[in-house]
Amino acid sequence: METVIFDPLVPSAVMAGLGVLAVLVVALCLWRGLSGWWLRGLAGAVLLVALANPSLQQEDRAPLSDIVILVVDESASQRISDRADQVAQSISAIEAEVAALANTELRIVRLGDGDGDQGSLVMSALADAMAEEPSARLAGAILLTDGRLHDVAAAPDLPAPLHVLLTGRASDWDRRLVVTNAPAFGILDEPITLTLRIEDQGAVPGDIGDRADLQIAVDGAEPQTFRVPLNEDLELPVTLSHGGMNVIQFITLEMGGELTDRNNAAVVQINGVRDRLRVLLVSGEPHPGERTWRNLLKSDSSVDLVHFTILRPPEKQDGVPVTELSLIAFPTRELFMEKIDEFDLIVFDKYKRRGILPMLYFDNIRQYAERGGAVLIAAGPDFAGADSLYRSPLGDVMPGAPTARVFEQGFLPRLSEIGRRHPVTEGLDTANGPMVDGVPSWGRWMRQVELSPVAGQTVMTGVNDTPLLMLNRVGEGRVALLGSDHAWLWSRGFEGGGPQLELLRRLAHWMMKEPELDEEALTATAEGQRMRILRRTLSGTTEDVTITAPDGTIVTVPLAEVAPGRFAADWEAPEIGLYRLAQGDQDAVIALGPAAPREFEQTVASGEALLPLVELRRGGIVSVEGGMPDLRLVREGRPAAGRGWIGITPRAAYLTADVTVIPLVSAWLFLLLAALLTVGAWLREGRR
Repeated sequence: METVIFDPLVPSAVMAGLGVLAVLVVALCLWRGLSGWWLRGLAGAVLLVALANPSLQQEDRAPLSDIVILVVDESASQRISDRADQVAQSISAIEAEVAALANTELRIVRLGDGDGDQGSLVMSALADAMAEEPSARLAGAILLTDGRLHDVAAAPDLPAPLHVLLTGRASDWDRRLVVTNAPAFGILDEPITLTLRIEDQGAVPGDIGDRADLQIAVDGAEPQTFRVPLNEDLELPVTLSHGGMNVIQFITLEMGGELTDRNNAAVVQINGVRDRLRVLLVSGEPHPGERTWRNLLKSDSSVDLVHFTILRPPEKQDGVPVTELSLIAFPTRELFMEKIDEFDLIVFDKYKRRGILPMLYFDNIRQYAERGGAVLIAAGPDFAGADSLYRSPLGDVMPGAPTARVFEQGFLPRLSEIGRRHPVTEGLDTANGPMVDGVPSWGRWMRQVELSPVAGQTVMTGVNDTPLLMLNRVGEGRVALLGSDHAWLWSRGFEGGGPQLELLRRLAHWMMKEPELDEEALTATAEGQRMRILRRTLSGTTEDVTITAPDGTIVTVPLAEVAPGRFAADWEAPEIGLYRLAQGDQDAVIALGPAAPREFEQTVASGEALLPLVELRRGGIVSVEGGMPDLRLVREGRPAAGRGWIGITPRAAYLTADVTVIPLVSAWLFLLLAALLTVGAWLREGRR
């Protein structure tokens, strides 16, 4: 290709000044009436052209092909129904259309699901593909998608038409369940409100009706079914029954013909917390350990402690009138009959039967434990006597019976075999320092009531390996028996002390049914798509865990022992969604990401989100259900889509291989011509 270019020999400012000077000279000649003014003007023009240095530029150009980018959405929503087949057929058709065009290449970019739960990042894929190609060669872009993308705001500035080939069918419809409001925390025994909605999308059949069945399951229990209206916000009051993580699962049954059931379930995980823990502490008589119990319970700001100490039993006669005593009367009936269910834990610390509490009250305490309450007995020497609490109706739920023998000697508390695996005591033998020759590095206790096991588990032993701390589940409640009143020696640092506060804290929390201290439990935590499975058990072995994936696939995962009573495994989940774990009578539910991933929030194909971008670039949106459109060439600025066709704009890009510049006229020729014109002007004016 040849073009004329100018490469001035002097700066542009000098050229402009010389041009102005030439015009002034010609104007002066014309004003004086010189007949050769026009010859002088031509001479000045020739000199200016010579200074502009006109040259002939010859370029050796190699034409470049036009590029069409095809972005293929292969995310999860493109794999439902027959969309995968539609995608494969559309790719083959586009490849054939582009191959039929001269000097045109096709670039195919495929994208799957974004990391985590980002959804379909179609525009980001298009931007990345454009960054790898020269913009001067881009003749058009085609998006093969269902239109449910999640990065419209990331759309690049495309210098060519943009088209959308829409998968899916006009008859598609889907039902989804979505939780619109759910708190992360809830107070136990107080109602909280969840808001959810079941809605139908797309071409809903007319015989579906306006109501649907909703199943609700709490912590993997048997679900309950309710009939609820469609396309309306439903406010559901929920009362949490236990502390820790409460998993509530909502399911609406799959209907025939809907696209997928992956969005028919939702999981809400709410951490149950106690507003206030109410503890009743009844001390039989003042002793050093009483202060330890009080300090432990008062140090927790979430505990409301009611503490009574029996200082003046009925048999004590000292002549002091009751009206002059500074202490209040013990409200036995109110505490143990009328308001007993308001307490989360009742502690009897070195208490014996004194005639203050009738047997009817002890029977009510036993019933309280069986209904789900918690009772802890810290036994002193009186527990071995005739006035022992064991010789009341409360003895029916105790895990151990006194033998009437009391050991008044120093002994080192030890963890039993079960105690090393039980959450209440596991790891305590190293909490005060490393063990030496298998012996815990804590101090001795100086008194123990000999107990005979009746029920439950013995987690700590004392003199001659006799039971020291025994735990028992009774009905819905829990009972603990500590056969010594010398735990306070650890808090005083006697012989190095010991983990007394940690032991009593765990014991109290176990009795109040804190989930993290359950001895038999199957739990799972997630980090991304990696699942950490943990099984706590008092048994020395455990079975494999069965995992049911969101798509119904069942996988068996073996567990390995990582600590006494703890078995664990790490498992990489193939996709996000709701997983169900089961092992024997233990089960758990965990959601990796949302129960319904972002890809399944909207499954009915629609080009509505892409319409503004397509119109801006004069493109079109075509459903592949009606057949593939023809691919045509259109000029830049013209509409690039019509009925049954879409267009791309040829870019005529090229690569310059060589450039040759030749002066258009020799410099001496310009000089000769200017001289002749100047001499001609002088001769003409001289003859006149």
